[in-house]
Amino acid sequence: MTPSRPCFRREAGAGMMVIAPAALAVIPFGLILGASAAEKGLSALETALMSAMVFAGSAQFLAVELWTTPAAWVALAFATLLINLRHVLMGASLARRLDGWGGRRYLAVFLMADEIWAVAEHRALRQPLTPAFYFGAGLLLYANWVVTTTAGALLGGLVEDPRAWGFDFAFTAVFIGLVAGFWRGRSTLLVAAASTLGAILAHALLPGAWYVMAGAACGVTTAALLPGAGKRP
Repeated sequence: MTPSRPCFRREAGAGMMVIAPAALAVIPFGLILGASAAEKGLSALETALMSAMVFAGSAQFLAVELWTTPAAWVALAFATLLINLRHVLMGASLARRLDGWGGRRYLAVFLMADEIWAVAEHRALRQPLTPAFYFGAGLLLYANWVVTTTAGALLGGLVEDPRAWGFDFAFTAVFIGLVAGFWRGRSTLLVAAASTLGAILAHALLPGAWYVMAGAACGVTTAALLPGAGKRP
C-alpha cells in the first residue's frame, strides 16, 4: 500500500527534526574541513565533490591531513578504508531494518553516517523504520555537510581555534546523546565499557585508526556474549 502524501511529509519531517541537533553540530566541523582542504590546495569544487561522493567526515579529515601533491593514493585509500571499516558493522545492523525497501536500500547505505545509523536504529526500537523518516534525516545531514564544507573552502579559516569555543566537543556531545537513547541498564553499560576500553588500549598500543575497529569489535563481542543477545530487536 502506498503511503499518503501527508504521512510521507510527517515521517520526513520527523526524521529532519531528530537529526537537526547533529546537523547544527557539524557546521563548524564542515567549515574547518573546507578551510583545511583549501589550505592543502583543493578548490571549492573539489572539496564539494569530495563531500558529495564520500560523505564521511572522519575519513575526509584524515585524507586532508595526509594530502600531498602529488597525492599518495595508496596511503590515502588504506587510511580511509581502515577508519571506515566500522561501516561494515553498522551496515550489517541496519540491513534487517531495510526489508522491502527495494533499490532504495542502496541510497540508504550511501547516507549511512554514524548519526544516521544511530537515529535509524533508535527509531526501529520503537516502530518500523520508514524510508521517509530515514531519507528525511539522511538528506538533511548530507546537504548540510556538502554546503558547509564548500563554504569553508570558499571563505577560509573562519574559526581558527574551535577548542576555544567548545566546537571540538559539540559533535561528540550530540552523538553521546543519540547513543544514550539505546540505554537498557547494566547490559548497555557493559557493552559501552568494553568498547571504550578496547578503543583506549588500541589507541595506546597501535598506530593509525585501529582503535575505531577495536572499540567496535569489543562492543559487538560483549553484546553477543550477554545472556539473551539473540532476543534483541
